[in-house]
Amino acid sequence: VRRRDTPRFVFDAQTEMINKLASANNTEELCSKIPDALAVVKVYRQKLIDGDVPFWDLIVTKHISKNPKHYKQRVSQVIAAEQLIKEGAEIHAGNNVRFLFTHAKDKRHERRVKAAQLIEKSISPDVRKYLLLLYSSAANLLSFAGYTTKSVCDSLEKQNQKSLISYT
Repeated sequence: VRRRDTPRFVFDAQTEMINKLASANNTEELCSKIPDALAVVKVYRQKLIDGDVPFWDLIVTKHISKNPKHYKQRVSQVIAAEQLIKEGAEIHAGNNVRFLFTHAKDKRHERRVKAAQLIEKSISPDVRKYLLLLYSSAANLLSFAGYTTKSVCDSLEKQNQKSLISYT
């Protein structure tokens, strides 16, 4: 919740989890609220899988600390900045770039994200990437109880025959 680059979808899920946990008065009560917090994640997970999350709630905002052409790594915000530059926008160090993860693991880096200003109706979000962000945020919040991103994923996807996320 503290991070500025958190998409609204993840922010809302984490806020609801915090509200579930906040009613605890001691450590024992806090631990007893973990299933309620995980139930929130499960609801958000299903919304994402069902396509019930507007892609504007999935937009990530990242800061560009230097001119995009000076980056050696093709990180998400640089890819989105390059897309905007190609369309005639001026992007400089200090700008924020907004984008949607579309195919986060694609070998062709230009397919990994889409700049928010260039999103069309036919573009689909990378559900696996957003599930990973959701699970990671839940793990961060529940780390006091030993949860990791993988254990959150496992606890929510154990009833599925096929996990949407691979850790191998």
